[in-house]
Amino acid sequence: MEKVLITGISGGQGRLLARRLMANFEVCGVDRVGWEGHPRGIRVHVVDVRKKKFEDVIRTEMPTTIVHMGFIRHFRADPKVRHDVNVRGTKQLLDHCVNNGVQNLVVVSSGYVYGAFPENPYFMDEDSPLSASRSYPEIRDLVEVDTLASAFLWRYPHIRTCVLRPVNVLGYFVHSMIGQYLRQPRVPTVMGFDPMMQFIHEDDLSEAIAKALEQSLQGVFNVTGSGEVPLHTAIAETGGTAWPIPELLLRPMFSRLFRMGLIPYPPGALDFLKFPITLSGDRFVEATSFRPMFGLRETLQSVRG
Repeated sequence: MEKVLITGISGGQGRLLARRLMANFEVCGVDRVGWEGHPRGIRVHVVDVRKKKFEDVIRTEMPTTIVHMGFIRHFRADPKVRHDVNVRGTKQLLDHCVNNGVQNLVVVSSGYVYGAFPENPYFMDEDSPLSASRSYPEIRDLVEVDTLASAFLWRYPHIRTCVLRPVNVLGYFVHSMIGQYLRQPRVPTVMGFDPMMQFIHEDDLSEAIAKALEQSLQGVFNVTGSGEVPLHTAIAETGGTAWPIPELLLRPMFSRLFRMGLIPYPPGALDFLKFPITLSGDRFVEATSFRPMFGLRETLQSVRG
C-alpha cells in the first residue's frame, strides 16, 4: 500500500483522517503532541515540523504522500510562534518534499483566506483574490501558507500538489473557532447583519481529503458542504439564541475580551459575522464527484455532540 504521512495527526481532524485512510493506505503522522491510544498500525512521531528531526522522519518513513494540516489555527499561542510554525514550518515541509521524493502533497488551507468584505460576490471560485489579511491581520499566516503552497504547485509540477480550501468545519472532534462560537447559549451577533454562511461536517472533510489523495488531485479547490444558511438560522439550529449587539459596542468588547484571553477570536473575526463569504465547490465536485454525506441540519447539530 502507498504510505501517507499526516502532519497534525493528533488533532481532531487528523485522527478522523487517519482512521478514514488506514483501510487503503499505510498511515503515519507527526504532531507536536502525542496521540494516546492511537489505532494499531498507525505510527505517530512526536515531532515539531520546524525541527531537523522532522526531515529524519520523512527519510525513515519514505511516504509517497504528505497531508499537511499541522497548523496552529487558534490564537492562544504567541503570534510569533504561530507564524513561525505555520509559515516557516510549511516552507521547510515543501523543501523536504522536493529533497525526499514525495510524489503527492495535499495542503489543507481554509476558505477564510478570501476574507469577508461587503463587495464579496456569492459563490466565489478559486481564482478570487486571497484578501483576508486586509481586515483580519491575525490570519495573514494562513494566507501566506496558502500562497506558498499554490506557488509550489506550479514550480514543481512533478509533485502532484493539491490545496484544499474548506468552508467552516463543524463536528464533535474538531475544535474550530466557529464551533466554539456556536456552542455558546447566547451567541453575540452584529446588530443589523445576518450573512449567509456555509459549513461542512468534519467527516465530510476527511472524505474530501481522501478523494483528493485517491485521485492524486492537482490544483486549488474549494470544498463545500450541503448548502448555505443565514447566521441567525445556524445559531437556532445549533440550539443557541442570537444576541444582537451594535457593532460600536461589540468590536471594542471583542478586542478587550480577546486581549484578556476570555474569548478565542480576535476582533478581525467580526467581519465574518457581517459579510457573506460563500464559495463555489463546483471545481472539486467535477474533479472527484464528491457529495457530502451529512445534510446541513446534521452538520449544524453536530456541534452539540
